Amino acid sequence: MIIAIEARKRRKKKEAALEAYVEGNSHSGTANGGWKLTSAREALSINLATFEKPLRKLTFGDLLEATNGFHNDSLIGSGGFGDVYKAQLKDGSLVAIKKLIHVSGQGDREFTAEMETIGKIKHRNLVPLLGYCKVGEERLLVYDYMKYGSLEDVLHDQKKAGIKLNWAVRRKIAIGAARGLAFLHHNCIPHIIHRDMKSSNVLLDENLEARVSDFGMARLMSAMDTHLSVSTLAGTPGYVPPEYYQSFRCSTKGDVYSYGVVLLELLTGKRPTDSADFGDNNLVGWVKQHAKLKISDVFDPELMKEEPSLEIELLQHLKVACACLDDRPWRRPTMIQVMAMFKEIQAGSGVDSQSTIVTDDESFSTIEMVEMSIKEAP
Repeated sequence: MIIAIEARKRRKKKEAALEAYVEGNSHSGTANGGWKLTSAREALSINLATFEKPLRKLTFGDLLEATNGFHNDSLIGSGGFGDVYKAQLKDGSLVAIKKLIHVSGQGDREFTAEMETIGKIKHRNLVPLLGYCKVGEERLLVYDYMKYGSLEDVLHDQKKAGIKLNWAVRRKIAIGAARGLAFLHHNCIPHIIHRDMKSSNVLLDENLEARVSDFGMARLMSAMDTHLSVSTLAGTPGYVPPEYYQSFRCSTKGDVYSYGVVLLELLTGKRPTDSADFGDNNLVGWVKQHAKLKISDVFDPELMKEEPSLEIELLQHLKVACACLDDRPWRRPTMIQVMAMFKEIQAGSGVDSQSTIVTDDESFSTIEMVEMSIKEAP
């Protein structure tokens, strides 16, 4: 009897969420002619294609219920590829649901193929895809929920996030993000180019471990809809390598450049584009200007207050960033080489001025190549 009552309550809750969802779609103009309440009710039982055992019995109706019909109260983020909602499932677990933007092409086959590929990619520094669902024109992706959100939010709005990132944590995040990107570039077959590496796509789990997100999204959207502009799929202003503006041809070395910008964010505490700080310039240009003056002035004052002796180690990491930001893509290191650079620094051996990790980009040439001794990182 009690079970039957609970089942009825849950069914009514799903119905209410469904009605709110369909009504919201109708007002926003995103519902097509075939997406009526009757057909929507039939969609409630559509199962998710999943890659994790705990999610095997999830349906579209469960996602609707968990987000109250994708209500704004559940919205935790928006990006170029869609909105992200926080959802608590029946078992109490938390997930993030990405509701992809509507695309003009059909792309069903391409969508399924890309999802099956992305779902098999597992690494401790990547946000895993748990499952996906196709309902009408909707494309829903289910991910692990990351407790602390994005690096962008935590780093640039520390008061709101309630977390202060000291250098030890920032260093861990830099290494974790590099490790995740290196896995995409060197361990996946075919190799995956992220195309939109940025601090908002570096998420932080409960241990403040970096997890790279949205990998494969640009390729997915371009496969589903050929009408999307190439520039839309080539990155975010402030992170885009100079060669993309000429050819729009994405590469792993383009990802390396974007990673270099993220590393600069961690070192300086500044956003990549901010008219208050840089005017018409950007973070990379600002650092290049300071390279001709006193380079240590670029570091986040909060880090320098924490421990003045950090300057040597920060400078070592800045050199890594500068190597990644070389204007010539062929001179940039691979992400495997970036990981090797971090290992050298942690080992206390410093940066060898004869090694491949030093850039000879004239913009950064005044950064002194001095012998440095650094204690082994914990």
